[in-house]
Amino acid sequence: MADLDTQSKSQRAYHWIKERIARQEFTPGYRLVLSSIATDLDMSVVPVREAIRQLEAEGLVMFERNVGARVSMVDDSQYRHSMQALSILEGAATALAARRLTPDDIRNARRINDLMIETLGHFDPRAFTALNQEFHAALFMKCANPRMLELVNAEWARLGHLRDSTFSFVPGRAQESVHEHENILQLIESGAPLGEIEKAARRHRSATLDAYMIHEHPDEALGLPAF
Repeated sequence: MADLDTQSKSQRAYHWIKERIARQEFTPGYRLVLSSIATDLDMSVVPVREAIRQLEAEGLVMFERNVGARVSMVDDSQYRHSMQALSILEGAATALAARRLTPDDIRNARRINDLMIETLGHFDPRAFTALNQEFHAALFMKCANPRMLELVNAEWARLGHLRDSTFSFVPGRAQESVHEHENILQLIESGAPLGEIEKAARRHRSATLDAYMIHEHPDEALGLPAF
């Protein structure tokens, strides 16, 4: 029973820390003092240490000699790898969910996309990114493969740590993005082959990465692989 109790506390600590990393309360380089976190959560250091190990395995936390646990620093290779992984995982999850979406689900996704279009006139990259995540979640949430959903959500969380908004760097990409959203919705509505839906979702995600790389690293962008 004690092991189960430790495990549940570990998961509570894991989500508590991860949420603060995603909200950038714990910014890159922030030192995670296990004893302080344990005190805040009213638990021993043991489950907090387990939570830190899990976050380290996900790349969100790193250990430094004579320093301890810190929130991982950001570099563009991590961002690029997460976006490449997400293009594949989210594309597959969207295709797997497509036949399970109801007309109400489609209407909800389109409502979210309409809100995104409305924000273009007074563009707020963070708000747009939050709506963007909500839109995609509405499309892949009914994926019947729980492991796939777990992986997609993990990459979204990692992106929240790496970049609060890609659209801050390439705001022009937002206009293209909402049109691509509508194209994906139309494919799902029309009962298009799942491979076509997956390809469109993957291409949509890759286009955002391409736009960022062209803006920030034009020389490297020339060598980007096609997905």
